[in-house]
Amino acid sequence: MNSQVIYTFLASFVAVLIATPLVMKLAVKIGAVDKPNARKVHEKIMPRLGGLAIFIGVVVGYFVSGLYHERMTSIVVGAFVIIIIGILDDMYELSAKKKFLGQILVALLIVKSGLTMEYITIPFLGKYDLGVFSYILTVLWIVGVTNAINLIDGLDGLSAGISSIALATIGFMAFQGSSFMIFTIALVVLASTLGFLVFNFHPAKIFMGDTGALFLGYCISILSLLGLYKSVTLFSFIVPIIILGVPIFDTIFAILRRIVNKKPISAPDKSHLHHRLLALGFSHRTTVLLIYVFGIFFSVNAIIFSSSALWLSVLLLFALVIAVELVAEMIGLVHERYKPIITFYRKVTGRQ
Repeated sequence: MNSQVIYTFLASFVAVLIATPLVMKLAVKIGAVDKPNARKVHEKIMPRLGGLAIFIGVVVGYFVSGLYHERMTSIVVGAFVIIIIGILDDMYELSAKKKFLGQILVALLIVKSGLTMEYITIPFLGKYDLGVFSYILTVLWIVGVTNAINLIDGLDGLSAGISSIALATIGFMAFQGSSFMIFTIALVVLASTLGFLVFNFHPAKIFMGDTGALFLGYCISILSLLGLYKSVTLFSFIVPIIILGVPIFDTIFAILRRIVNKKPISAPDKSHLHHRLLALGFSHRTTVLLIYVFGIFFSVNAIIFSSSALWLSVLLLFALVIAVELVAEMIGLVHERYKPIITFYRKVTGRQ
């Protein structure tokens, strides 16, 4: 690891440390604040817009690292558009439809640049051209990951911490695979996010808001796409899903929960992973740290999965799915009475 990498990390980290207090003052001045309500955990008005500080750190790292020499104009433009959407939402609380439309436009911009998954190799079946589905799959991936990070942003330091774990994992795997550009981008975003976490960990002084959650989700979706560029195998596609295990599975169970409870999929609720852990009696800080542990667990499994033989990968994936389902049932992530595996086990063993 050369000195340029260290300078880049420090430049982004320090830039965010300097920028965040200024962004806090700006957020209050322009009314970009988060007010308490029945669905939220905090009890006082908090400045949001923290994602702007993260973005400033990324911009600094972008120039210090020399990334501006790379051909990534569409990615940079997409980042600016996402930041603008986030700022407008933090100020005026845009409707879900407007934010969704903005994300789709950004995803289409990325697709137009040529950054798509065009081929997929399925074990024992061979390589398949995805055709028009490559565009659909890429758009769904960008929008899906962006929103998954946004949905988990419910406690101090939660989204920033989980994003940091994902970014560190992507960076590590890129370094192992000698993908220097992906490694550098991941490092810059990681340093910026960690700098913000200094102010955002419980008790938080500022929230990242949609500016931060959407931007981090966008960055992670793009980094994983760069790693999967053009031709992917079925199992390499699963790796970033495992890395993002916490936000993705929380989103999946949120959708299941709303279907089971006969509510609109877009309806907000207070039954996400962090809400359920709080309801079980864990403190704010302990809940966040527990979810960090979940995030690290997924990341370690992703690294093992990426270098395992086919049969071991299948077994590992099956074990992960069962483990996630058991945790969801034990904490009541879908519904307190939704316990298919636990119920089946009790019937088989005769235990209550």
